[in-house]
Amino acid sequence: MANLLRILYYLTRAMKRAYWNGDKLRRYQEKRLRSVVRYAYNFVPFYHEKIREAGISPSDIKTLEDLSKLPIIRKDEFKLENPRRLVSVEFAIEKLTVVRTSGSTGKPFQLYINSAEDDWRKAIYMRANISCGQKTRDNWVVITAPHHFSDTTNTQRRLGIFAQTCISVFADINEQMRLVNEAKPDILDGYSGSLLLLAKEIQKRGAETIKPRIIFGTAELIDNVSCGFIEQTFNAPFYDQFGCAEVDRTAWQCPEKRGYHMDVDSVMTQFVDDEGNNVSSGERGEIVYTSLFNYSMPFIRYAVGDVGVPSDEKCPCGRSFPLMEVVEGRKDSLLILPDGQLLSPRTFTVALSMFELYNQIEQFRVIQKEVDLFKIYIKKKDGGVDENVLESGLLMHIRRMLNSKLNDVKFDVEFVEDLPANKTGKHQAVVSELKI
Repeated sequence: MANLLRILYYLTRAMKRAYWNGDKLRRYQEKRLRSVVRYAYNFVPFYHEKIREAGISPSDIKTLEDLSKLPIIRKDEFKLENPRRLVSVEFAIEKLTVVRTSGSTGKPFQLYINSAEDDWRKAIYMRANISCGQKTRDNWVVITAPHHFSDTTNTQRRLGIFAQTCISVFADINEQMRLVNEAKPDILDGYSGSLLLLAKEIQKRGAETIKPRIIFGTAELIDNVSCGFIEQTFNAPFYDQFGCAEVDRTAWQCPEKRGYHMDVDSVMTQFVDDEGNNVSSGERGEIVYTSLFNYSMPFIRYAVGDVGVPSDEKCPCGRSFPLMEVVEGRKDSLLILPDGQLLSPRTFTVALSMFELYNQIEQFRVIQKEVDLFKIYIKKKDGGVDENVLESGLLMHIRRMLNSKLNDVKFDVEFVEDLPANKTGKHQAVVSELKI
């Protein structure tokens, strides 16, 4: 009950902040920024060294413009560090909650949060949904990975307050259809690719019985045609949402759909060029996050590898949060199996993230070469488990997770020294060389 009350408290205040004027919002951001930088310097060994190496002190960070004085940190650098150097010395790492990234870039990573930070994340997450029309007791159905099934607390379920009914992204499409039909959702939520596959299956059957009021998509970028197809199939609005595991929700569409509102009261978002300078509105830039709520494991000037476009437009909805245009560089292509079934690339990345030897993998890439042939490239961590053990365990795990979907599919595993980025600079983890 205590956690639920804290979430509702955070949520109430977060809803009000969305309408603050620019000056009030800026003062709030800068106060939290000074606090998190000072805390990271005093209690997180990694950031203490980084700030000293930059030749500055926390007192030099007073305004949002001062962020540029701090170095950009990339996930690769985090991954090379002992987690205890990334976590505040005030926290016992074994008592923190572990959050795993999905591996959408093919680079496994895990982070640590405390209970208050977890509740903050949930409140910011719900702000977007409520802003689009979700109600407290709506029947909320989510197609997601099994490790998210416990996100809804028992108290929420008993009281029926923002309680999710979760359906595994690994379930066969027929089972997903059956479970969604039984649940009769007011809100249909989940990985955008999975929602698209569900819509395609409904169209194939020619009988639409799933009638949500609102649809939320996340985790994968799908094109406007696909978004329109989902809306037409379900006869409901589709709202795209964006973020990453490290800092959770960071941007989302409101009903006006003039862009993505950025949750800048929770996470500062910068768009930078190759030299690390802020780009102008309308220009492409790499996304760099500074979390204003992470203290147990801070993320300051953290580059996630995505590319976006900032906008100087104002949304007619009245919210003061700045907008960004559509995110670039995250689009995955659907995979096609021998029986004609389509599979979302997200299915592979989530499946691998649940592999028991996941922490032995430095990076991976899955490429569909033929309808019945997938090539898996693995960059193994130095000095880790034997390659034969890793390969056999991984193939057993994939077939167990995806079950009958892969009966007629062959996997060819190759261990490599490096997996370079593609032409756009992205380390796309799952790609298809086929034309669907």
